[in-house]
Amino acid sequence: MQSIFLFFGALSALIGVGMGAFGAHGLKNAISPEMLAVYQTGVSYQMWHALGLLGVALIRRHDPESRLLTWAGWLMLIGIVLFSGSLYLLAMMDFKQLGMITPFGGVSFLIAWLLLAVYAARKPQARRYS
Repeated sequence: MQSIFLFFGALSALIGVGMGAFGAHGLKNAISPEMLAVYQTGVSYQMWHALGLLGVALIRRHDPESRLLTWAGWLMLIGIVLFSGSLYLLAMMDFKQLGMITPFGGVSFLIAWLLLAVYAARKPQARRYS
C-alpha cells in the first residue's frame, strides 16, 4: 500500500460522510435531540481527523521515516475509533458506560496534534527527495 494514512484518511472521510447522512436522515426522529448532538460531535471530529490523516499522509511523502509523523497518524486513527466510535454507539444505543472510552480518544487526538506540532517545530534536516 502506497500510504496507509492516505487510505485510512479517505476511508474515514467516506464513513464520516455516511454517518453524517445517516444521523441527519435516519436518526433525526429516532433519538433525542441531545443524543443527536452527541452523534453529530462524533461525525464532526471524525471528519476533522480524517483531514488530519490526509495531511499526515501528504507530509510523510517528504519524510517517510519520521516516527513523529507515524505516531501522529496512528494516534489520529485510534482517536477516531475511540472518540467518534464511542459517541456513535452512545447516541444510538444509549449505553452510558461507553462515555468512559471517549476521553481516551480525545487524548489520542491531542497527542497526535502535539506530535505534529513537534515535528513542525524541529529544525529541518537534510532530506533526500526523489
